[in-house]
Amino acid sequence: MKVSHSFSATSALFDDDNLVSHAGLVPVMELARSTGVAALLAKRVDLGTTRVASAGANLEAKLLTVIAGLCCGADSIDDLGIVRSGGHRRLFDRVYAPATIGQTLREFTPGHARQLNAVMTRSLPAMCARAGLLPTNGARVFVDIDSLLRPVYGYQKTGASYGHAKIAGRELLRRGLSPLIATLSAPEYPPVIANAWLRAGRAASGAGAATMIAQTIATARRCGAAGEITVRADAAYGSAEVMATCQRLGATFSLVLRTNTAITRAISAIGEDAWTPVVYPGAVTDPDTGALISDAEIAETTYTVRPLSSHPITARLIVRRVKAHHPADTDTLMPAWRYHSFFTNTTDDTITADINHRAHAVIETVFADLIDGPLAHLPSGVFGANAAWLALTAISHNLMRTLAALTSSARLRAARGATLRRTLVAVPARLARPARTPILHLPRHWPWHHAFTTLWTAVNTP
Repeated sequence: MKVSHSFSATSALFDDDNLVSHAGLVPVMELARSTGVAALLAKRVDLGTTRVASAGANLEAKLLTVIAGLCCGADSIDDLGIVRSGGHRRLFDRVYAPATIGQTLREFTPGHARQLNAVMTRSLPAMCARAGLLPTNGARVFVDIDSLLRPVYGYQKTGASYGHAKIAGRELLRRGLSPLIATLSAPEYPPVIANAWLRAGRAASGAGAATMIAQTIATARRCGAAGEITVRADAAYGSAEVMATCQRLGATFSLVLRTNTAITRAISAIGEDAWTPVVYPGAVTDPDTGALISDAEIAETTYTVRPLSSHPITARLIVRRVKAHHPADTDTLMPAWRYHSFFTNTTDDTITADINHRAHAVIETVFADLIDGPLAHLPSGVFGANAAWLALTAISHNLMRTLAALTSSARLRAARGATLRRTLVAVPARLARPARTPILHLPRHWPWHHAFTTLWTAVNTP
Protein backbone atom coordinates (compact mmCIF):
# COMPACT_ATOMS: atom_id res chain seq x y z
CA MET A 1 0.00 0.00 0.00
CA LYS A 2 1.36 3.40 -1.01
CA VAL A 3 0.40 6.99 -0.30
CA SER A 4 -1.57 8.27 -3.30
CA HIS A 5 -1.17 12.01 -2.65
CA SER A 6 1.68 14.43 -2.17
CA PHE A 7 1.29 16.00 1.25
CA SER A 8 3.13 18.99 2.65
CA ALA A 9 4.06 19.83 6.22
CA THR A 10 0.85 21.87 6.57
CA SER A 11 -1.52 19.31 5.03
CA ALA A 12 -2.74 17.90 8.38
CA LEU A 13 -5.12 20.19 10.27
CA PHE A 14 -7.01 19.50 13.50
CA ASP A 15 -9.93 21.77 12.67
CA ASP A 16 -13.05 19.65 12.12
CA ASP A 17 -15.77 19.78 14.77
CA ASN A 18 -17.94 17.17 13.03
CA LEU A 19 -15.49 14.26 12.98
CA VAL A 20 -15.97 11.59 15.65
CA SER A 21 -13.17 9.14 16.38
CA HIS A 22 -15.26 6.75 18.53
CA ALA A 23 -18.80 6.51 17.20
CA GLY A 24 -19.24 3.29 19.17
CA LEU A 25 -19.56 5.39 22.32
CA VAL A 26 -23.15 6.13 21.30
CA PRO A 27 -24.34 2.53 21.94
CA VAL A 28 -22.09 2.35 25.02
CA MET A 29 -23.74 5.39 26.61
CA GLU A 30 -27.20 4.21 25.56
CA LEU A 31 -26.50 0.91 27.32
CA ALA A 32 -25.28 2.77 30.40
CA ARG A 33 -28.62 4.57 30.46
CA SER A 34 -30.89 1.62 29.68
CA THR A 35 -29.20 -0.78 32.12
CA GLY A 36 -29.44 1.70 34.97
CA VAL A 37 -25.75 2.57 35.35
CA ALA A 38 -26.41 6.30 34.96
CA ALA A 39 -29.36 6.27 37.37
CA LEU A 40 -27.44 4.24 39.96
CA LEU A 41 -24.47 6.61 39.78
CA ALA A 42 -26.81 9.52 40.46
CA LYS A 43 -28.60 7.71 43.28
CA ARG A 44 -25.90 5.80 45.15
CA VAL A 45 -22.67 7.83 44.80
CA ASP A 46 -22.36 10.80 47.14
CA LEU A 47 -19.04 12.32 48.19
CA GLY A 48 -20.59 14.44 50.93
CA THR A 49 -18.30 17.27 52.02
CA THR A 50 -15.31 17.71 49.70
CA ARG A 51 -12.07 19.67 49.99
CA VAL A 52 -12.86 21.37 46.68
CA ALA A 53 -16.42 22.66 46.73
CA SER A 54 -17.23 21.78 43.10
CA ALA A 55 -15.65 18.31 43.15
CA GLY A 56 -18.81 16.59 44.34
CA ALA A 57 -21.13 18.31 41.86
CA ASN A 58 -22.56 16.53 38.81
CA LEU A 59 -20.97 13.22 39.81
CA GLU A 60 -23.10 11.19 37.42
CA ALA A 61 -21.87 13.09 34.34
CA LYS A 62 -18.25 13.07 35.51
CA LEU A 63 -18.22 9.34 36.22
CA LEU A 64 -19.95 8.57 32.92
CA THR A 65 -17.20 10.57 31.20
CA VAL A 66 -14.65 8.30 32.89
CA ILE A 67 -16.55 5.17 31.78
CA ALA A 68 -16.68 6.46 28.21
CA GLY A 69 -12.94 7.12 28.23
CA LEU A 70 -12.20 3.67 29.67
CA CYS A 71 -14.27 2.06 26.90
CA CYS A 72 -12.05 3.93 24.44
CA GLY A 73 -8.95 2.40 26.05
CA ALA A 74 -7.84 5.28 28.29
CA ASP A 75 -5.34 4.14 30.92
CA SER A 76 -4.64 7.50 32.57
CA ILE A 77 -6.65 10.52 33.62
CA ASP A 78 -5.16 12.65 30.83
CA ASP A 79 -6.24 10.04 28.26
CA LEU A 80 -9.88 10.79 29.12
CA GLY A 81 -9.54 13.91 26.99
CA ILE A 82 -10.17 11.74 23.94
CA VAL A 83 -13.92 11.99 24.55
CA ARG A 84 -13.75 15.80 24.22
CA SER A 85 -12.19 15.83 20.77
CA GLY A 86 -13.91 16.61 17.47
CA GLY A 87 -17.63 15.98 17.39
CA HIS A 88 -17.86 14.11 20.69
CA ARG A 89 -19.04 17.20 22.54
CA ARG A 90 -21.83 17.53 19.98
CA LEU A 91 -22.80 13.89 20.38
CA PHE A 92 -22.81 13.95 24.19
CA ASP A 93 -23.86 16.40 26.84
CA ARG A 94 -21.75 17.38 29.88
CA VAL A 95 -18.40 15.93 28.83
CA TYR A 96 -15.90 16.96 31.49
CA ALA A 97 -12.22 17.81 31.14
CA PRO A 98 -9.55 15.46 32.54
CA ALA A 99 -8.42 18.05 35.10
CA THR A 100 -11.95 18.32 36.48
CA ILE A 101 -12.33 14.54 36.62
CA GLY A 102 -8.97 14.12 38.35
CA GLN A 103 -10.02 16.65 40.96
CA THR A 104 -13.19 14.63 41.62
CA LEU A 105 -11.46 11.24 41.72
CA ARG A 106 -9.00 12.49 44.33
CA GLU A 107 -11.94 13.19 46.65
CA PHE A 108 -12.88 9.49 46.72
CA THR A 109 -12.13 7.39 49.78
CA PRO A 110 -12.25 3.57 49.93
CA GLY A 111 -15.76 3.92 51.35
CA HIS A 112 -16.87 6.02 48.39
CA ALA A 113 -15.32 3.42 46.07
CA ARG A 114 -17.59 0.82 47.68
CA GLN A 115 -20.51 2.97 46.51
CA LEU A 116 -19.24 2.41 42.97
CA ASN A 117 -19.02 -1.31 43.73
CA ALA A 118 -22.69 -1.20 44.64
CA VAL A 119 -23.42 0.39 41.26
CA MET A 120 -21.48 -2.42 39.59
CA THR A 121 -23.30 -5.25 41.37
CA ARG A 122 -26.74 -3.67 40.94
CA SER A 123 -26.33 -2.86 37.25
CA LEU A 124 -24.99 -6.29 36.27
CA PRO A 125 -28.41 -8.06 36.52
CA ALA A 126 -29.88 -5.53 34.07
CA MET A 127 -26.98 -6.12 31.65
CA CYS A 128 -27.46 -9.88 31.93
CA ALA A 129 -31.19 -9.54 31.27
CA ARG A 130 -30.57 -7.24 28.31
CA ALA A 131 -27.91 -9.27 26.54
CA GLY A 132 -27.98 -12.78 28.06
CA LEU A 133 -24.54 -12.55 29.65
CA LEU A 134 -25.25 -15.56 31.91
CA PRO A 135 -27.48 -18.63 31.50
CA THR A 136 -30.92 -18.47 33.12
CA ASN A 137 -32.03 -22.02 32.26
CA GLY A 138 -30.62 -23.62 35.38
CA ALA A 139 -27.18 -24.29 33.91
CA ARG A 140 -24.18 -24.12 36.21
CA VAL A 141 -22.50 -20.77 36.78
CA PHE A 142 -18.90 -20.48 37.97
CA VAL A 143 -17.56 -17.92 40.41
CA ASP A 144 -13.82 -17.36 40.01
CA ILE A 145 -11.84 -15.26 42.46
CA ASP A 146 -8.20 -14.23 42.29
CA SER A 147 -5.92 -11.28 42.92
CA LEU A 148 -3.17 -9.64 40.93
CA LEU A 149 -0.39 -7.22 41.74
CA ARG A 150 -0.24 -4.06 39.63
CA PRO A 151 3.24 -2.56 39.93
CA VAL A 152 3.59 1.14 40.70
CA TYR A 153 6.76 3.19 40.80
CA GLY A 154 5.90 6.53 42.42
CA TYR A 155 6.94 6.77 46.05
CA GLN A 156 3.92 8.94 46.87
CA LYS A 157 1.36 6.29 45.85
CA THR A 158 -0.70 5.69 48.98
CA GLY A 159 -1.23 2.02 49.75
CA ALA A 160 1.67 0.89 47.58
CA SER A 161 3.76 -1.78 49.27
CA TYR A 162 5.72 -4.90 48.45
CA GLY A 163 3.73 -8.01 47.65
CA HIS A 164 4.39 -11.41 46.12
CA ALA A 165 4.05 -11.80 42.36
CA LYS A 166 4.82 -14.71 40.06
CA ILE A 167 6.51 -13.90 36.76
CA ALA A 168 7.59 -16.69 34.39
CA GLY A 169 7.07 -19.20 37.19
CA ARG A 170 9.30 -17.35 39.65
CA GLU A 171 8.16 -15.77 42.91
CA LEU A 172 9.40 -12.26 43.56
CA LEU A 173 8.52 -9.15 45.51
CA ARG A 174 7.15 -6.17 43.60
CA ARG A 175 5.94 -2.83 44.85
CA GLY A 176 2.35 -2.17 43.87
CA LEU A 177 -1.35 -2.36 44.64
CA SER A 178 -3.37 -5.57 44.72
CA PRO A 179 -6.89 -5.72 43.25
CA LEU A 180 -9.08 -8.63 44.35
CA ILE A 181 -11.55 -9.55 41.61
CA ALA A 182 -14.42 -12.03 41.34
CA THR A 183 -16.00 -13.00 38.02
CA LEU A 184 -19.10 -14.87 36.85
CA SER A 185 -18.99 -17.13 33.81
CA ALA A 186 -20.35 -20.31 32.27
CA PRO A 187 -19.41 -22.48 29.29
CA GLU A 188 -19.98 -20.37 26.14
CA TYR A 189 -20.54 -17.29 28.33
CA PRO A 190 -17.44 -15.07 28.68
CA PRO A 191 -16.69 -13.83 32.21
CA VAL A 192 -18.12 -10.61 33.62
CA ILE A 193 -16.83 -8.87 36.73
CA ALA A 194 -19.12 -9.18 39.74
CA ASN A 195 -16.88 -7.54 42.34
CA ALA A 196 -13.55 -5.72 42.52
CA TRP A 197 -11.73 -4.30 45.54
CA LEU A 198 -8.41 -2.50 45.63
CA ARG A 199 -6.03 -3.43 48.44
CA ALA A 200 -2.50 -2.61 49.51
CA GLY A 201 0.23 -4.55 47.76
CA ARG A 202 1.18 -6.42 50.93
CA ALA A 203 -2.39 -7.67 51.50
CA ALA A 204 -2.70 -11.43 51.79
CA SER A 205 -4.26 -12.87 48.65
CA GLY A 206 -7.11 -14.48 50.57
CA ALA A 207 -7.94 -11.50 52.80
CA GLY A 208 -11.65 -10.72 52.53
CA ALA A 209 -12.25 -13.57 50.08
CA ALA A 210 -15.13 -15.15 52.01
CA THR A 211 -17.02 -11.83 52.13
CA MET A 212 -16.47 -11.18 48.43
CA ILE A 213 -17.58 -14.71 47.53
CA ALA A 214 -20.78 -14.29 49.57
CA GLN A 215 -21.55 -11.02 47.78
CA THR A 216 -20.75 -12.53 44.39
CA ILE A 217 -23.03 -15.53 44.93
CA ALA A 218 -25.84 -13.13 45.85
CA THR A 219 -25.13 -11.13 42.68
CA ALA A 220 -25.19 -14.32 40.59
CA ARG A 221 -28.65 -15.17 41.95
CA ARG A 222 -29.89 -11.68 41.08
CA CYS A 223 -28.49 -12.17 37.58
CA GLY A 224 -30.75 -15.18 37.07
CA ALA A 225 -28.40 -18.05 37.98
CA ALA A 226 -31.02 -20.56 39.13
CA GLY A 227 -28.85 -23.67 38.99
CA GLU A 228 -25.68 -24.80 40.69
CA ILE A 229 -23.04 -22.20 41.48
CA THR A 230 -19.46 -23.47 41.81
CA VAL A 231 -16.71 -21.36 43.36
CA ARG A 232 -13.22 -21.95 41.93
CA ALA A 233 -9.98 -20.60 43.33
CA ASP A 234 -6.34 -21.43 43.92
CA ALA A 235 -4.55 -22.28 47.15
CA ALA A 236 -4.68 -18.76 48.59
CA TYR A 237 -8.44 -19.14 48.95
CA GLY A 238 -8.66 -22.80 49.99
CA SER A 239 -9.65 -22.03 53.57
CA ALA A 240 -12.31 -23.55 55.80
CA GLU A 241 -13.94 -20.10 55.99
CA VAL A 242 -14.43 -20.00 52.21
CA MET A 243 -15.76 -23.58 52.16
CA ALA A 244 -18.20 -22.84 54.99
CA THR A 245 -19.40 -19.73 53.16
CA CYS A 246 -20.07 -21.75 50.01
CA GLN A 247 -21.97 -24.42 51.92
CA ARG A 248 -24.02 -21.86 53.85
CA LEU A 249 -25.12 -20.17 50.62
CA GLY A 250 -25.86 -23.39 48.76
CA ALA A 251 -22.87 -23.24 46.42
CA THR A 252 -20.32 -25.94 45.65
CA PHE A 253 -16.58 -25.34 45.65
CA SER A 254 -13.49 -26.45 43.76
CA LEU A 255 -10.46 -25.16 45.64
CA VAL A 256 -6.76 -25.87 45.69
CA LEU A 257 -5.43 -26.68 49.17
CA ARG A 258 -1.98 -25.80 50.42
CA THR A 259 0.13 -28.94 50.46
CA ASN A 260 0.82 -30.33 53.92
CA THR A 261 1.76 -33.68 55.42
CA ALA A 262 -1.88 -34.80 55.69
CA ILE A 263 -2.51 -34.16 52.00
CA THR A 264 0.77 -35.81 51.05
CA ARG A 265 -0.21 -38.83 53.13
CA ALA A 266 -3.65 -39.00 51.45
CA ILE A 267 -2.07 -38.86 47.99
CA SER A 268 0.48 -41.54 48.88
CA ALA A 269 -2.35 -43.85 49.95
CA ILE A 270 -3.85 -43.86 46.45
CA GLY A 271 -3.13 -47.21 44.77
CA GLU A 272 -1.40 -47.40 41.41
CA ASP A 273 -4.42 -49.08 39.85
CA ALA A 274 -6.60 -46.06 40.74
CA TRP A 275 -4.82 -43.70 38.35
CA THR A 276 -6.54 -43.01 35.02
CA PRO A 277 -4.74 -41.44 32.02
CA VAL A 278 -6.28 -38.16 30.88
CA VAL A 279 -6.06 -36.22 27.65
CA TYR A 280 -3.15 -33.85 28.09
CA PRO A 281 -0.79 -32.06 25.71
CA GLY A 282 1.29 -34.81 24.12
CA ALA A 283 -1.18 -37.63 24.83
CA VAL A 284 -1.41 -40.31 22.11
CA THR A 285 -3.38 -43.51 21.56
CA ASP A 286 -1.54 -46.85 21.53
CA PRO A 287 -2.04 -48.23 17.98
CA ASP A 288 -2.08 -51.84 19.23
CA THR A 289 -4.21 -51.66 22.37
CA GLY A 290 -6.10 -48.41 21.85
CA ALA A 291 -5.13 -47.31 25.35
CA LEU A 292 -4.38 -43.67 26.03
CA ILE A 293 -0.71 -42.99 26.62
CA SER A 294 -0.38 -39.72 28.49
CA ASP A 295 2.06 -37.91 30.71
CA ALA A 296 -0.86 -37.07 33.00
CA GLU A 297 -3.03 -39.29 35.17
CA ILE A 298 -5.85 -38.55 37.56
CA ALA A 299 -7.32 -40.18 40.68
CA GLU A 300 -9.40 -39.21 43.67
CA THR A 301 -9.75 -39.97 47.35
CA THR A 302 -11.67 -38.65 50.33
CA TYR A 303 -10.19 -35.97 52.54
CA THR A 304 -11.36 -34.04 55.62
CA VAL A 305 -10.42 -30.45 56.36
CA ARG A 306 -10.08 -29.68 60.08
CA PRO A 307 -11.04 -33.20 61.20
CA LEU A 308 -10.72 -32.34 64.91
CA SER A 309 -12.83 -29.17 64.81
CA SER A 310 -16.53 -28.93 65.62
CA HIS A 311 -17.32 -28.45 61.93
CA PRO A 312 -15.12 -30.77 59.83
CA ILE A 313 -15.54 -30.58 56.06
CA THR A 314 -15.28 -33.87 54.17
CA ALA A 315 -15.21 -33.90 50.38
CA ARG A 316 -13.31 -35.28 47.40
CA LEU A 317 -9.60 -34.72 46.93
CA ILE A 318 -8.92 -35.01 43.20
CA VAL A 319 -5.28 -35.39 42.25
CA ARG A 320 -3.67 -34.95 38.86
CA ARG A 321 -0.10 -36.16 38.45
CA VAL A 322 2.20 -35.20 35.61
CA LYS A 323 5.52 -36.80 34.75
CA ALA A 324 8.41 -34.56 35.65
CA HIS A 325 10.78 -33.59 32.85
CA HIS A 326 14.22 -35.13 33.11
CA PRO A 327 17.49 -33.79 31.75
CA ALA A 328 19.02 -35.61 28.81
CA ASP A 329 20.82 -38.89 29.53
CA THR A 330 18.99 -39.28 32.85
CA ASP A 331 17.71 -42.71 33.84
CA THR A 332 13.88 -42.57 33.87
CA LEU A 333 13.20 -46.22 34.65
CA MET A 334 11.27 -45.04 37.72
CA PRO A 335 9.46 -41.88 36.56
CA ALA A 336 9.03 -39.01 38.99
CA TRP A 337 5.65 -37.32 39.23
CA ARG A 338 4.47 -33.84 40.10
CA TYR A 339 1.15 -33.84 41.95
CA HIS A 340 -1.58 -31.18 41.67
CA SER A 341 -4.63 -31.62 43.88
CA PHE A 342 -7.85 -29.75 44.52
CA PHE A 343 -10.69 -30.19 46.99
CA THR A 344 -14.28 -30.25 45.74
CA ASN A 345 -17.78 -31.21 46.79
CA THR A 346 -19.24 -31.23 43.27
CA THR A 347 -20.89 -34.39 41.94
CA ASP A 348 -19.06 -34.42 38.59
CA ASP A 349 -17.09 -37.47 37.60
CA THR A 350 -13.37 -37.22 38.24
CA ILE A 351 -12.29 -36.20 34.74
CA THR A 352 -15.08 -33.64 34.32
CA ALA A 353 -14.31 -32.15 37.73
CA ASP A 354 -10.66 -31.78 36.71
CA ILE A 355 -11.59 -30.10 33.42
CA ASN A 356 -13.97 -27.71 35.15
CA HIS A 357 -11.41 -26.84 37.79
CA ARG A 358 -8.67 -26.10 35.27
CA ALA A 359 -11.10 -23.75 33.52
CA HIS A 360 -10.56 -21.43 36.51
CA ALA A 361 -7.82 -19.98 34.32
CA VAL A 362 -10.54 -18.03 32.49
CA ILE A 363 -10.14 -15.29 35.09
CA GLU A 364 -6.66 -14.69 33.70
CA THR A 365 -8.25 -13.57 30.42
CA VAL A 366 -10.11 -10.88 32.39
CA PHE A 367 -6.84 -9.79 34.00
CA ALA A 368 -5.19 -9.67 30.58
CA ASP A 369 -8.03 -7.52 29.25
CA LEU A 370 -7.77 -5.09 32.15
CA ILE A 371 -3.98 -4.85 32.00
CA ASP A 372 -4.18 -4.29 28.24
CA GLY A 373 -6.61 -1.44 28.86
CA PRO A 374 -7.61 0.74 31.81
CA LEU A 375 -5.48 -1.09 34.39
CA ALA A 376 -2.26 -0.61 32.45
CA HIS A 377 -1.70 2.01 35.15
CA LEU A 378 -3.26 3.00 38.44
CA PRO A 379 -3.20 6.66 37.52
CA SER A 380 -3.43 8.58 40.80
CA GLY A 381 -1.28 8.96 43.87
CA VAL A 382 -4.41 8.77 46.03
CA PHE A 383 -5.57 5.29 47.05
CA GLY A 384 -9.27 6.23 46.97
CA ALA A 385 -8.96 7.57 43.44
CA ASN A 386 -7.32 4.34 42.29
CA ALA A 387 -10.04 2.30 44.03
CA ALA A 388 -12.67 4.33 42.16
CA TRP A 389 -10.74 3.83 38.92
CA LEU A 390 -10.80 0.05 39.48
CA ALA A 391 -14.56 0.01 40.12
CA LEU A 392 -15.26 2.12 37.03
CA THR A 393 -12.96 -0.18 35.04
CA ALA A 394 -15.08 -3.16 36.10
CA ILE A 395 -18.29 -1.37 35.04
CA SER A 396 -16.77 -0.51 31.65
CA HIS A 397 -15.65 -4.13 31.21
CA ASN A 398 -19.20 -5.36 31.77
CA LEU A 399 -20.59 -2.74 29.37
CA MET A 400 -18.16 -3.93 26.69
CA ARG A 401 -19.23 -7.54 27.23
CA THR A 402 -22.86 -6.44 26.89
CA LEU A 403 -21.94 -4.55 23.74
CA ALA A 404 -20.35 -7.68 22.26
CA ALA A 405 -23.32 -9.89 23.12
CA LEU A 406 -25.77 -7.53 21.40
CA THR A 407 -23.90 -7.86 18.09
CA SER A 408 -25.14 -11.47 17.80
CA SER A 409 -21.64 -12.38 16.62
CA ALA A 410 -20.19 -15.49 18.25
CA ARG A 411 -16.67 -14.34 17.41
CA LEU A 412 -17.08 -10.91 18.97
CA ARG A 413 -18.93 -12.32 21.97
CA ALA A 414 -15.75 -14.15 22.97
CA ALA A 415 -13.33 -11.48 21.72
CA ARG A 416 -10.75 -9.68 23.84
CA GLY A 417 -11.42 -6.16 25.05
CA ALA A 418 -8.87 -4.65 22.66
CA THR A 419 -10.66 -6.30 19.73
CA LEU A 420 -14.01 -4.91 20.86
CA ARG A 421 -12.56 -1.41 21.18
CA ARG A 422 -11.05 -1.64 17.71
CA THR A 423 -14.11 -3.06 15.94
CA LEU A 424 -17.11 -1.63 17.80
CA VAL A 425 -15.99 1.53 19.62
CA ALA A 426 -13.17 3.10 17.61
CA VAL A 427 -15.39 3.54 14.55
CA PRO A 428 -14.70 6.90 12.84
CA ALA A 429 -17.72 8.90 11.74
CA ARG A 430 -18.81 12.30 10.47
CA LEU A 431 -21.73 13.95 12.21
CA ALA A 432 -24.34 15.63 10.01
CA ARG A 433 -27.77 17.09 10.74
CA PRO A 434 -29.84 17.23 7.52
CA ALA A 435 -33.29 18.65 8.34
CA ARG A 436 -32.16 18.68 12.00
CA THR A 437 -31.97 14.88 11.99
CA PRO A 438 -28.66 13.61 13.43
CA ILE A 439 -26.87 11.22 11.07
CA LEU A 440 -23.51 9.51 11.58
CA HIS A 441 -21.76 8.82 8.29
CA LEU A 442 -19.55 5.77 8.88
CA PRO A 443 -16.73 4.38 6.71
CA ARG A 444 -17.86 2.45 3.65
CA HIS A 445 -16.66 -1.20 3.64
CA TRP A 446 -16.04 -1.20 7.41
CA PRO A 447 -15.10 -4.88 7.98
CA TRP A 448 -17.40 -5.22 10.98
CA HIS A 449 -20.34 -3.16 9.72
CA HIS A 450 -22.83 -6.03 10.09
CA ALA A 451 -22.00 -6.44 13.78
CA PHE A 452 -22.08 -2.69 14.36
CA THR A 453 -25.41 -2.32 12.56
CA THR A 454 -26.92 -5.13 14.64
CA LEU A 455 -25.66 -3.47 17.81
CA TRP A 456 -26.90 -0.03 16.73
CA THR A 457 -30.36 -1.41 15.98
CA ALA A 458 -30.52 -3.24 19.31
CA VAL A 459 -29.69 -0.22 21.47
CA ASN A 460 -31.77 2.30 19.52
CA THR A 461 -34.94 0.23 19.17
CA PRO A 462 -37.49 1.10 21.89
